[in-house]
Order: sequence, then C-alpha cells, then structure tokens
Amino acid sequence: MPIKEIQRMARADKKLAQMGIEKPLEPPNNGLLVPELIPVAREVLYAWEALIRGLAQLLHVVPVYACSECSEIHVAEAGHRIKNCNGSSSNKRQGEHLWVKGSINDVLILIESYHLFDPFGRRIKHETRFDYDRIPAIVELCIQAGVDIPGYPSRRRTKPIRMIGKKIIERGGFLEDPTPTPRDSSALLNYDTQGASLRFPSPAPSDLPGIAKETMNAYETVVKGVRRLMARYSVKACGYCPEVHVGPWGHDVKLCGEFKHQWRDGKHGWQDATVEEVFPPNYVWHVRDPSGPPLRNELKRFYGKAPAVVEVCWQAGAEAPKKYKPMMRLDIVLPDSEEARLVA
Repeated sequence: MPIKEIQRMARADKKLAQMGIEKPLEPPNNGLLVPELIPVAREVLYAWEALIRGLAQLLHVVPVYACSECSEIHVAEAGHRIKNCNGSSSNKRQGEHLWVKGSINDVLILIESYHLFDPFGRRIKHETRFDYDRIPAIVELCIQAGVDIPGYPSRRRTKPIRMIGKKIIERGGFLEDPTPTPRDSSALLNYDTQGASLRFPSPAPSDLPGIAKETMNAYETVVKGVRRLMARYSVKACGYCPEVHVGPWGHDVKLCGEFKHQWRDGKHGWQDATVEEVFPPNYVWHVRDPSGPPLRNELKRFYGKAPAVVEVCWQAGAEAPKKYKPMMRLDIVLPDSEEARLVA
C-alpha cells in the first residue's frame, strides 16, 4: 500500500475519533467471519495437504540438492556449477556451492506463526510466548477464516467489534484460551512437512505423471486461495526478518535479530504481508535436461528460473502453467561456452 494512502486513511480515522464517531468496520475487520471465504479456506487447506503429500512422493524419484552453506537448492541429477554462493566461507570456494541431499523442507519453505484463540484479544507478550503453539501460517490463516481443526479452537464472534480510532470500545470481553486437552497428535500431521517423506512411499513409475499434475494443481490452488484470503484477512510480516503473524496486529515477542534490532529492543517491524512472504515461491534454476551436464557459470544469463515446486513437478512429467514458461526461458537456445562470448 502506498505511504500516501496509509497517511490518508490515518487522517480519516483520527478525524472520526476526534468527532467521537465510531469507525465503520466490515467483516473480517470487525471480528466476524466472511461467509463466502469459508469454502475458499477449506479448499486451501485440502490443497495444502495434497501439496505436501505429492511433494513427499515425488522427492523419492526427483533428486534435489541443497547447499550446506546458503539457501540455494537445485533440482537435477547433480548440483550446478554457478558461482553464486553467499555462505560464510564462499570466498574460499570462489562462490561455488557445497551440495548435500535436499528434502521437502528445502523445496517447500514452511513459514510458521503463533496460533491464537482470539486474534482480537490480548497480544502475545515476550514472557508468554511459550504458551502459544507455532503452526504453519497458511493453516492459521485458514483457521481464522472459518476452518475448524480439532485441538486448535478459534473464537467465533456473533457480535461485531466496535472501535473509535485505534481504541476498541467493545470486543465482547476477554476470553481465556480453552483449557488444554490431550490433543490428537495427527491433528496437524497432514499439514506439516516434518517426516512427510517417511509417511508416503515412493510411487510407481506409471503413477508419476498423474501425481506430478495433481501436485502442480494443488500448488496453484494454494497460491490463488491464499491471495484471496489475504485480500480480506489481515496478515503482518516483519520488515527486517521472515517472521509472520496472522491477525489484525503483530505480537510483542522480542526475537528479531536483524538489522539494528538493538534499537528496537528486539521487537519486529510489522507491516502488511504479501503472498510471497506467507508462501515463498523459492525460485530455482530451470534444468532442461536433468540427467545432462551440470549448469555452467559462463552460461548463467541464458538459464531461466521457476518456483521449486513447479520445477520438481515439471521434471516428474507435469505441464508447466503458461505464466511460468517465460521465466523458465524455454524459447532460448543455449549457446556453447565459446559462442557465449559472441552473443550481444
């Protein structure tokens, strides 16, 4: 959102507050659910489960390598030779990567957030941070949008919240979190990447293209659904570190260790999040021939890129969506190393 628009909205809220006029709020900003987005939240949760299941099966067949010194990953039979490592000892290796076998957590970057019983209730303090569970941010967004998961309750209001300016004058009182009960260990098992490769066996070769297509469709469903949910439901992201919080305002946990965190006493710098911060695409180099020679540093400007999930599904036999084909640069003819110097 442009800074001018933020300032204009702040001035309008301040003027209404000075006049004693209640701030007009629409769902979900008033604590009520948006009925038309409840099916979208369910669809996103089902697609998220299918995405984890499909990737866990595909990675038994499609090799993935991760650099042990930086966040770079590569989907091919061998790691590439592009010298773009920014790890701690990259100068000694002249930018070359140290490749190790990757996992689903390297392909699918899991962003977690605190689960809140009442997003409009008390803020999470630094001293009380261990009283709240950390779950995938996408799952928490679906819970707040109307999906019920056993063991992770959420307050469903029937009367809207009332505000004057930034002050809440009526929220229906504070409700303590429900008394913890023995939770079903499998409640979030299907929505977490931890141990996914052990839960799902390697698929048969004949089933590989179908699983790849279903996984690709699930990925697109999650991206579109999260974008629709975030257009209405508030999600905050720290402007300094990858921390994300699902709710109308950020928490007060002092764990930000990025640039000049001492000046902020470790507090996060909250701002409205984007879809890429909640569900990172994790771009990787596109490999036309996974079993061919490794990508070379001299030809890196001719190579394309794609989200890691798309690259895994493409190598498993799925058709890449049209919007990814330009960035994969499928229409570029790769020259030889000697010819690359003659290309303008």
